[in-house]
Amino acid sequence: MEADKGPLPEGEHENGIETEIQVLVTGNQIKVEESNDPEIGTAEMETSESESLIMNNENEHETDDVAFSGEKAEEGIQGDLVFSREKPLVGNGDLGISVCSCDAEKLKSRLDVSDFGPGKNGKKLSRQDRIDVGRMFQSAVSSHEWELAEGLIMAADPQTLNDALCISLDSIWFLGTESELYGITGLIKKVIDNGAYDFTRAALRTSFLASCVSACQRRTMSLADTVSVMAQRLHERLQECTGDEVLKAEAGAKVQKFTEWALKCISFHARCQGNKDRVGNNSSLEVQLQLSAFRTFLDLAGNRLTGKDFTEAFDAACFPLTLFSSSFDPGWASGISASAIQGLLSLLVEGGADNVNQCFLEASRFGSTELVRILLQIAQRNSLDVDVDLALGFASHYGKIGTMECLVEEGNAVAFLGPLMRAAERDCMPVVHWFVQRGCRDMELCLALTAATSSSRIQVASYLLPHVPQHVLAALSIEILKAAGERSCGSFAGVEFLLYSDFLLDPAATYAVAESIAMSDDEAIDPELRDFLRAYWSQEAFYIGLNEGQLHFTNVVKIMKWGNSPISLMDLPAQLRVAITYLPLYREVIKARGTLLSQRHRGQLVEACWRLAGVCLDEVGQKKELLAELERHLPAFLVSTGSGYGGNG
Repeated sequence: MEADKGPLPEGEHENGIETEIQVLVTGNQIKVEESNDPEIGTAEMETSESESLIMNNENEHETDDVAFSGEKAEEGIQGDLVFSREKPLVGNGDLGISVCSCDAEKLKSRLDVSDFGPGKNGKKLSRQDRIDVGRMFQSAVSSHEWELAEGLIMAADPQTLNDALCISLDSIWFLGTESELYGITGLIKKVIDNGAYDFTRAALRTSFLASCVSACQRRTMSLADTVSVMAQRLHERLQECTGDEVLKAEAGAKVQKFTEWALKCISFHARCQGNKDRVGNNSSLEVQLQLSAFRTFLDLAGNRLTGKDFTEAFDAACFPLTLFSSSFDPGWASGISASAIQGLLSLLVEGGADNVNQCFLEASRFGSTELVRILLQIAQRNSLDVDVDLALGFASHYGKIGTMECLVEEGNAVAFLGPLMRAAERDCMPVVHWFVQRGCRDMELCLALTAATSSSRIQVASYLLPHVPQHVLAALSIEILKAAGERSCGSFAGVEFLLYSDFLLDPAATYAVAESIAMSDDEAIDPELRDFLRAYWSQEAFYIGLNEGQLHFTNVVKIMKWGNSPISLMDLPAQLRVAITYLPLYREVIKARGTLLSQRHRGQLVEACWRLAGVCLDEVGQKKELLAELERHLPAFLVSTGSGYGGNG
């Protein structure tokens, strides 16, 4: 059973990544930033892999912020988390795995390489030239032709150098040998030495890609299936945001396209490695090489990467894992597939990322159990505080049972009361059942029962009632009924459930509690609750029921003897006359169920049995006997099937 979402627990937020087209999903707020560069704006994302692998970013752009939000109850945490998608820089041609050096020489000759070099700004390349340089550079890097790639660097303008930095850094997550490590780190250094400066973009983009690479290193799902899974998960996330549906659709489309870029990049490198559909599982040595290359990049970037950059990169790395979470095998976080992302996140924390707890809460809310497990380990290794109890509230609010188990067993979350009460109020039986089976204190169960009854969640209340010890119910019986009534917003279904169920397992005691509240002059008691109990559950109500029963019988007799109906009721069989007289009362009592009668119904039934059979059944707790006596006088076809009270054969 899916949990009714209801108001959120405290501390809601969302995650993401940055570049040229940005979509910020911050809790329930989405902001879209569009590039204002007319040249770049004409190039839309195409399906061609070559267009997806080489990306572009402009320095000068204006933003058009479109923000919307709606307050969520009990919300206390906001995060600045960024998603992104970049524009393609190349045309529709296929990107080869190798490139002829003569083509590169022709290109460099056409561009007049003498105009470019370390410390020179140079002229800005035309779009087509940047496409050609980018395509050849990508091909050279993919085929490990380092000298050719270094030669192309000399033909690049500053913006193309930024693209080259991103391409080089992205390739580190596919390293397999030490020679490849030396080649790519040397290339990264040369790109930076020649003027690449957009370290923020490179860090965020490669963090997002690394997360996708780690997530795809499993045996259970192809890359094609992964695109579908992530699209569905992204749709679910955006549906939980409030605001304009058109903006949410645009945000979803842009995030999905960037995700598709990452998966195409993985597919391209997989084919280069001889695996057409999946990236093979990395060995521990390969993971060490990849993390070593990323550490080299961080060293080269130095203080040009700020704490904010590390924080946003951490968001970028976490976001895909929340979308992939449903496809992970149990224990993925402790396997070699997750080693690279664990190492990446640790390096980002060392660099100054301060949003581990924020991402931890988001992962818990989204049910990303394996990411929760990774972040717990990172927090423990770095002596960071993460709010496991608040995370348990998030996971339980959205019914993420697997994540709840992780938080309790590995995170040592112990605050069951709040999540249990909210689950009871929202009628989320799977979560309530899980908490009860894990073991709750007596008062936690009692308060959860009160929450369920005050919200008229009868199914949850009926499950919880047997688990609350009788001595607790007896000691707090008046307070339980008062609280259930005061918070019920005019519906006393929960109060009736407790009384009909004889929640004290003693009819006299249960009636006495209702009588105490009904006749109390305590101004703190809700007047509507007091009036309700006085009208139906007090001793006064019993006598009212007796009087109503006497008056009803007298009226029926008068109608039968002196009524003007063309049908002579006295000529009907006795059982039908009884049915005409008492069937409405019988059906009301059967519908109420439970082991006790309301005092008003009890009085009416006592009078009915006295009139029908001359028996006096006025002791409390005689519901079974009263109904059995009435059923003896009713036609068999009108007796409720399975009532178990009696019948006439």
